[in-house]
Amino acid sequence: MIEEILKHNSEFVAQKGYEKFATSKYPDKKIAIVTCMDTRLVELLPAALGLRNGDVKIIKNAGGTITNPFDSTMRSLLVAVYELGVNEIMVIGHTGCGVQGMNAAEMLHLMRERGVSEEHISLMRHCGIDLDSWLHGFEETDAAVAETMDLIRNHPLMAQDVKVGGYIMDSLTGELRVVG
Repeated sequence: MIEEILKHNSEFVAQKGYEKFATSKYPDKKIAIVTCMDTRLVELLPAALGLRNGDVKIIKNAGGTITNPFDSTMRSLLVAVYELGVNEIMVIGHTGCGVQGMNAAEMLHLMRERGVSEEHISLMRHCGIDLDSWLHGFEETDAAVAETMDLIRNHPLMAQDVKVGGYIMDSLTGELRVVG
């Protein structure tokens, strides 16, 4: 599959397909969106929100949540605010998220099945990583979005004038529902 993607990329560049996507690194709408990496949202989310290339910064991860105040998502938000002019943040969860109800024990089982050794799992624990917490999902999407909003709003390095809102997107229709 990667070979096909690379072939397509060569053709895209040769045909100057990139020209219609030209924009700057600064988001025109001054908004950053934290959302899930779910494949259903790749085109649905921008289309449902009327977004075009260059409008916003979109930060995606499993579950669209921030699990720790020093993770890469929070760092990306701080860069977006202080370096790129963002003054509003949308946290957008979605219906039917795969992280909802995710079980750390099951994830570890799947890792072992794919060849991750007990030695490596033990090493992570020995280094202070609480794998049961780190690999655990969330029970309620609304609560996960609310927790992420709270973490952003109360982060010691976040500017207090940044507006933070939370939403749940219907994975089928793209409809947004406000959280909190």
